[in-house]
Amino acid sequence: MRISILPLLLLALPLAEIAGFVVVGRQIGALATVSLVVASSIGGAMLLRHQGFGVMQKVRREIDAGHDPGRQLAHGAMTLIAALLLIVPGFITDIAALLLLLPPVRNLAWGFVKSRVTVMTDFGAAGFSRRRRGPTIDLDDEDFSRQDRNGRPDPDSPWRRLGGGD
Repeated sequence: MRISILPLLLLALPLAEIAGFVVVGRQIGALATVSLVVASSIGGAMLLRHQGFGVMQKVRREIDAGHDPGRQLAHGAMTLIAALLLIVPGFITDIAALLLLLPPVRNLAWGFVKSRVTVMTDFGAAGFSRRRRGPTIDLDDEDFSRQDRNGRPDPDSPWRRLGGGD
């Protein structure tokens, strides 16, 4: 029987964060500890706001240049995760967020994720291409049949006109 580690992490993380508060609070004092937590949350919120628009601009530039935007999307997602981790109160999540903000760490994570993900797109030299579609035919219930009421092919059916009048 395989035991999932996620529930253990969800229990251990708050306990580790509380221990971190105690240790840091002893070293620098309670007011400075609370100030650091509030400052990291404000910094995370500012980063989240700033990076949200920046990521979309980088992705748009990659698409316009005809390149695969996967790396930019992954780096943007990791930066946004880092911003969310900064907003969460605690020093362990702040350390994880600061690590995610380092480009070499993001490159390492992208290399790990890229080898395990397959992206299927219609991506050409001119960027993502739209699927070409023929004319849209709006049919009523009685127009749906290819045959008339006597069982013969209906010459007025839109299906006949679209197919070239078989």
